[in-house]
Amino acid sequence: MSASATVENYKQTLRELSTRIVEAQKPIRILDHIKWDNGIQEDFFRNGAREMPKVDRAYYESRPLGFDPVKKRQQFHEIERDITRQLGQLNPLGTIMRRMCREYIQVVRMLEARGTPEFATISQELYGSASDAFHEGGPTLADLGTLLGEAISNIDQSELLKPAPKNLSGEDAVKLLQQRFNRAFKDSEGTVRVILSDGIVADAAAGADYIKIRKDAKFNERDLRVLEVHEGWVHLGTTLNGSTQPICTFLSKGPPSSTITQEGLAILMEIITFASYPSRLKRLANRVRAVYKAEQGGSFLDVYRFFLDQGLGEEEAFATTARIFRGSTPTGMPFTKDLSYNKGFIMIYNYMRLAVRKGMLNRIPLLFCGKTTLEDVRTLAQSVDEGIIAPPRFLPPQIADLNAITAWMCYSNFLNKLDLGRIQDDYAAIL
Repeated sequence: MSASATVENYKQTLRELSTRIVEAQKPIRILDHIKWDNGIQEDFFRNGAREMPKVDRAYYESRPLGFDPVKKRQQFHEIERDITRQLGQLNPLGTIMRRMCREYIQVVRMLEARGTPEFATISQELYGSASDAFHEGGPTLADLGTLLGEAISNIDQSELLKPAPKNLSGEDAVKLLQQRFNRAFKDSEGTVRVILSDGIVADAAAGADYIKIRKDAKFNERDLRVLEVHEGWVHLGTTLNGSTQPICTFLSKGPPSSTITQEGLAILMEIITFASYPSRLKRLANRVRAVYKAEQGGSFLDVYRFFLDQGLGEEEAFATTARIFRGSTPTGMPFTKDLSYNKGFIMIYNYMRLAVRKGMLNRIPLLFCGKTTLEDVRTLAQSVDEGIIAPPRFLPPQIADLNAITAWMCYSNFLNKLDLGRIQDDYAAIL
């Protein structure tokens, strides 16, 4: 067999195995399988917000998964076995695909365990814990949540940060976002759709190739900018890049490990485009604090009252607390996915700093070639060089032109060496 035929056979094998992973994961929809229905909230407020929501193991058992978990786990075991048989034990792309199979097996086990202590244990394995440190001896996610909360509390009520009125309707938001996405994804205009909906609870919700906007929601320009950058440029953009991969189509689907990278990228893009704002960061920080409180034994009511103390209205406090306990029970341990935003941001930020320091700027855009993880970028870079993986088709402007972000990271590498406590003393007379 000629060398070119051998390469083509290798690509075909990769494509077939990748397609099997994509097909196998289709019925697995983590958030849909663990969400609470509207009746839970209605009962909670009907009882004066004094009793625990009525969610237990039986509640989840009455809501079947829509697939056979035993057969689904076996399906991923078979794919993992075939990856090793056909690609070998040490093939780098095979290693990524095997890890994805193992993650999806864990996801299925987690969903089988809804309403039991095992659910939260597996959640921590997949998404982490608020007690996780960023490096040996370093601060934890819980420390970050507390620090952010304290920093923002000093400025939260400033008149200079007063939000603009929400005078854009759901119809306005659909029209404006669709125009922006058509410009951003100009090579694939119409691929990303913005849809008006009256069947969602949140103001907006993203799918694989669409964003739904609640019909009766109100927005301001900053809200739309966050949706454009976070949901559009990052989540939908990486899905588009992954789905157009000619061989490694598995990059269009994101297991939990890629969620951390995805959400980190999304928060980073919000910040470097000046779309984010302190009250949004406070919301993300408070979710970390809430997860930590629940991990330390706090109940649904404890966390609900925490959010009330943070200034949330009753309905928003309930919805945010339900995010923390979905899949679990009101007295159980939390679902820890909401740690991904801050955890991912710190990891992506540090990765970019190091990439700039080492002169490896070409690695940064590869974070957008699909639903990637940081640990896979080296393999992705090699595969791009080999023609196995296509470079990202869409890149946000700030990543397509790395000049500004590189300049920022050059200064950042120095600024992180300064002692802020000493600087505070020196600046005392000025401030």
